[in-house]
Amino acid sequence: MAIRVAVAGASGYAGGELLRLLLAHPEVEIGTLTAGGNAGTKLGAHHPNLLPLADRELTETNAAELSGHDVVFLALPHGHSAALAAELGDDTTVIDCGADHRLNDPEAWTRWYGGDHPGTWPYGIPELPGGRDALRSASRIAVPGCFPTVSSLALAPAFAAGLVEPEAVVVAVTGTSGAGRALKPHLLSAEVMGSASAYGVGGAHRHTPEMVQNLSAVAGEPVKVSFTPVLAPMSRGILATCSAPLRGDLDVAAARKVYLDAYGDEPFVHVLPEGSWPQTSATLGANTVHLQVAIDPDANRLVVVGAEDNLTKGTAGGAVQCMNLAKGLPETTGLPLAGIAP
Repeated sequence: MAIRVAVAGASGYAGGELLRLLLAHPEVEIGTLTAGGNAGTKLGAHHPNLLPLADRELTETNAAELSGHDVVFLALPHGHSAALAAELGDDTTVIDCGADHRLNDPEAWTRWYGGDHPGTWPYGIPELPGGRDALRSASRIAVPGCFPTVSSLALAPAFAAGLVEPEAVVVAVTGTSGAGRALKPHLLSAEVMGSASAYGVGGAHRHTPEMVQNLSAVAGEPVKVSFTPVLAPMSRGILATCSAPLRGDLDVAAARKVYLDAYGDEPFVHVLPEGSWPQTSATLGANTVHLQVAIDPDANRLVVVGAEDNLTKGTAGGAVQCMNLAKGLPETTGLPLAGIAP
């Protein structure tokens, strides 16, 4: 029997990417599609690329519309998921692509998002230690942020193996789709094209506590993270340069062995051959993270560069991967390994 799926927030970028992937999923039947201000319009007005669903009408986002589905994806802004999810029964698997349930620490939630902590759900990076066990048969899942996905996967093996000191620097270049579909003057093409700009500088980006949470759990001790995102003139993709000070002598061959041992059997995380470096174009539309490992001997630092598509592995693809685990399907079902090029 097909898994009946609803998508809340279907008119946005994350919702559209979810639907693109779900259309290719052999075990899924796409049910209700909801939106906020776009309720009452046709999906094709927002995602003309989704031709098989173009005539579907978007309905209001509420529990009555979403009830009765096997899986509900919430592609909503932070602060909008918790109350809605509370109205859906445990017989519905709710997968939150927003931030409401990612953080373990209530104080961190209040600091970074404000208000009362809505609670913590199993965290959706299967490739992290213990990640798959937490997701199997889960009825509530928190999908990670796009930056924490690539940066956590880039640094986790090094912290798990004790190769580096408990601090990291992450500089990640990203496309404009990560900011969502709402109109913002600084994301107009005239402002973005031909320019790159840093934002959220000095520990101000809300994905920072997620990176700290993930890497501290892997390291077994508190890890400090300095994170700087950079907006680049592209629609989608993240290229993250992640580094940490070495604890002792380490050559690149030994570092690569740690990473190959960690990810050698992973279907979606690929350590590239020596001399090959990640590029966002190679992950476009694919549920993959590409990594390369280097040692900077003069600075005595491990450097790991990672690339992903922020809308696929960084959001919607990761969400479908979690659904597959929660529903007992092969983890790779319906998820592309091949990117789109050129």
